[in-house]
Amino acid sequence: MHNVELLVDVLNYESLNIALENGADAVCIGDGLKNFSYDDLRKSIELSHNLDKKIYLYFNKIPHEKDLLDIKKYLINIKDFDIDAIVVIDAGTLELVKQIIPSVRVHLSDQANITNYETAKFWYNQGINRLMISKELSLEEIGQIRINIPMDMEIEVLAHGSILISHSGRSLLSNFIKDKTNKVKKDFDLTKDTYNLVEQKREGQYFPVYEDERGTFLYNTKDLCTLEYLPDIIKSGVYSLRIDTKFKNKDYIKEVVKAYRVSIDKFYAQKDKWKFNPIWIENLKKINHRELTSGFYLDEIKFD
Repeated sequence: MHNVELLVDVLNYESLNIALENGADAVCIGDGLKNFSYDDLRKSIELSHNLDKKIYLYFNKIPHEKDLLDIKKYLINIKDFDIDAIVVIDAGTLELVKQIIPSVRVHLSDQANITNYETAKFWYNQGINRLMISKELSLEEIGQIRINIPMDMEIEVLAHGSILISHSGRSLLSNFIKDKTNKVKKDFDLTKDTYNLVEQKREGQYFPVYEDERGTFLYNTKDLCTLEYLPDIIKSGVYSLRIDTKFKNKDYIKEVVKAYRVSIDKFYAQKDKWKFNPIWIENLKKINHRELTSGFYLDEIKFD
């Protein structure tokens, strides 16, 4: 059985260090220079490789015509940086990556919504090495995709963190509520709620809606947590378990990464004798004010 990768999404150089120090096998950072300058990117790659860890770079923005030139310039500037993989969301960015850095591995974002093996095989034929599988799939569905795609195509799943359950390339709410020409400010704070979705029959349960220059994002109000079901997820054939720590503080990053590192290592040491330790969850609840959910991976959605 393969050893599953523990991958951590990080926001800046400090959180990258914390993730690596506490057991991450790989880290993934967002594109652009907001939180990582070119020097930071070089330092991050050097640090990761010195620790025999991998580092991936997101190009997770749905590009419009005006974005393509910036993406091309960015790729040209980092083509000699020895990044381990680039994550893309669309075919256009994939083509630019293949033209400018043809030797780099390419992963496909979960925002591409891969939900079946025929679509997965299509992307494999376009040069995709790894799929970030859709969060809406069950473990049974993930297993079916695994057995029907080439063995050298990896599957990555979100194991812990905020669940992005809807996305639009347009600022739909602002445009509708205000006017079509309204432009979202460039310095929009993604950590600040501006709208909430409320179901009529579930008073008091709010689903926060965020907007930035890329569009409108709807998040679940609970954090995904799969510690209790790691053996089932690993046995479904996934290659990488991703933890989303963006917008989380350093204590959160440290405790969550440590919990998954310990759990994964105990699984490989004990296999069929592995038992879930409730203290792993209890430690997380001390630092996490959001409720936890197992998401869609099980037959029934479980809220803890």
